[in-house]
Amino acid sequence: MVTIRDEVAADVPAREALLDMSFGDSRFEKTSERLREGRKPARGLSLSAVHEGEVVGTVRLWHIAAGSAGAGLLLGPLAVDEDRRGLGIGARLMREALWRAARNGHRFVLLVGDLPYYKRFGFEAAPAGLALPGPVDRARFLGFEIIPGALRGAAGMVAASGEMDRSRRGVVQPMRVAA
Repeated sequence: MVTIRDEVAADVPAREALLDMSFGDSRFEKTSERLREGRKPARGLSLSAVHEGEVVGTVRLWHIAAGSAGAGLLLGPLAVDEDRRGLGIGARLMREALWRAARNGHRFVLLVGDLPYYKRFGFEAAPAGLALPGPVDRARFLGFEIIPGALRGAAGMVAASGEMDRSRRGVVQPMRVAA
């Protein structure tokens, strides 16, 4: 049985290994990573899927300001152990994350991902007027309104707004450049 729970400090090495396995080093080059870099995830919105003491899935949400839409969340990354994909763990993590975001009074969630996967949770193309601070495939820039109309007509740049992670002061993940 897989349990979805708050991430704890002991999960971090397993989470990082899972993200490395799922996305490789290229995860540090993504525009979404620029919005997470040096920040703490939103309180109560870092989740681990655990099976028999092993972290088999992870998702985190981060505070952002999205132009005229104001305060919201950025979801990601979402990852599930490759041997356990297709068992609904990712869907359970998504539903729990969105439920908690709504319960905590957030208005909307943005992410960069595959619409065919995220559409079932209510995601659709993000408003054309919103921009991310770096390159992104517009077809993968998605939004979910927790409060109906929260993204209507939204325009402007998406920026990080979450609390800085002082425990990582001076620690910056270097940009990796393809050879």
